[in-house]
Amino acid sequence: MLARIASEALVGLESYPVEVEADVVAAAPAFTIVGLPDVAVQESRERVRAAILNSQFDFPSRRITVNLAPADVRKAGPSFDLPIALAFLLATGQAQRHISDVAVIGELALDGSVRPVTGVLALAESAHRRGLRRLLVPLANAREAALVRDLEIIPATTLREAARALESGNGHHQVSVSPSELLRTGVSATVDLADVVGQEHAKRALEIAVAGAHNVLMVGPPGSGKTMLARRVPTLMPRLTIDEAIEITRIYSVAGLLPHDSPLIVQRPFRAPHHTCSSVALVGGGPTPRPGEVSLAHLGVLFLDEFPEFRLSSLEALRQPLEDGEVTISRALTSLTFPARLMLVAAMNPCPCGWRGDRERQCTCKVHRVEQYLARLSGPLLDRIDLRLEVPRLTPRERRSVSAGESSATVRERVEGARERQLARLSGAGIYANAHMTTRHLKRLCRLSPDAIEQLDRAYDRLRLTARACDRVVKVAQTIADLEGAATITGAHVAESLSYRGTL
Repeated sequence: MLARIASEALVGLESYPVEVEADVVAAAPAFTIVGLPDVAVQESRERVRAAILNSQFDFPSRRITVNLAPADVRKAGPSFDLPIALAFLLATGQAQRHISDVAVIGELALDGSVRPVTGVLALAESAHRRGLRRLLVPLANAREAALVRDLEIIPATTLREAARALESGNGHHQVSVSPSELLRTGVSATVDLADVVGQEHAKRALEIAVAGAHNVLMVGPPGSGKTMLARRVPTLMPRLTIDEAIEITRIYSVAGLLPHDSPLIVQRPFRAPHHTCSSVALVGGGPTPRPGEVSLAHLGVLFLDEFPEFRLSSLEALRQPLEDGEVTISRALTSLTFPARLMLVAAMNPCPCGWRGDRERQCTCKVHRVEQYLARLSGPLLDRIDLRLEVPRLTPRERRSVSAGESSATVRERVEGARERQLARLSGAGIYANAHMTTRHLKRLCRLSPDAIEQLDRAYDRLRLTARACDRVVKVAQTIADLEGAATITGAHVAESLSYRGTL
């Protein structure tokens, strides 16, 4: 007898429909899965057999053939366990199906319980796009799947419960999720910009960087506050919208990093990988391509401490995502694109020992060592960093200061005002911040006063700026103008923008 169950399969951050076909005939006993299954899918034979027997169903000695269609696309992961088991029960007459517009995903334990799987949000979105009204998922994934509107979620905790739900169309649990309510009740930040003593120049630079989504490089000796400043950058960023939260949640779900206590990411990501991480870990990849740190930091912050200590291949791999806002990973049989619209915040010492240029401690590095250290950052990579600033060690008076600076909430209000002006100006361009503007956008949307043009021309000659660097000076100047509510970029805005070019 033949039975079919609809399911979904993941490829990167997208998914595609899979039809699970089970054919059970009276022949020599065998259990075969075809349709380009990977090792995890092949091993589902043992999980399915044990789950069926331990759920008090019969497993007759028959020839069982399971086909995962389409047969020319590779299937990966344990999410096909539950649809395979249900298709088998339908084919042997041990279960009945009275609903047809349902897709099924889930992993089975040997005792018949249903375990959660990754990427449920993307799978649910795909099922909804192809017109299915219901999705049968593990109970632990139900709230995540419920983020997709107009899709009825049927949760199951055991194989027997899933079989009953397939027959009746109802689960024992009602699942309802409000993304807007989750965002309102999100976890409050545990750090604040007011905690940082001194460093007013750096705070101003970070405000400008966040307002325009610009990349930042901070250079300073150990203990000057670079990491402390970087960890407060997400608190300055505008609050997440529902669409942004769902976009981030989709990435974290596929990566298996979604928190167990929340179906939705409610805060902007802050990723801080160690400098020993590989280029694959940083930008994504692997035999089955997975999102890397640049994608996990999408719409948030990627903090790279000890910037020159990262592998050269890892640093150069950042060039495409920083420029395009996405990273493309190509393999022999497929090419996948992951979003990577992030804000890079990097920090480094001015030299290997860390004390070059310090007021009180003397640098012990040889000149050639300093040159080798700085040469690890290529010109094309530095060209993609809009603000490069020095973060000196605090003076004794600054360190003893007890007066609190501006809070993150105060700065965030100004940032949100600047973002609103950018959104109005960039309406219809498909981007939301000044840092993402192309040369065409700059020529069409940015208005420079005569003194701004003159100052930019002088800087182009004297500082030997590249065309890309010159464009980035204008982008930062436009952000400064947006923070002030100015309609035109003036010479003062260009001068402040140039002051953040640093010495590297």
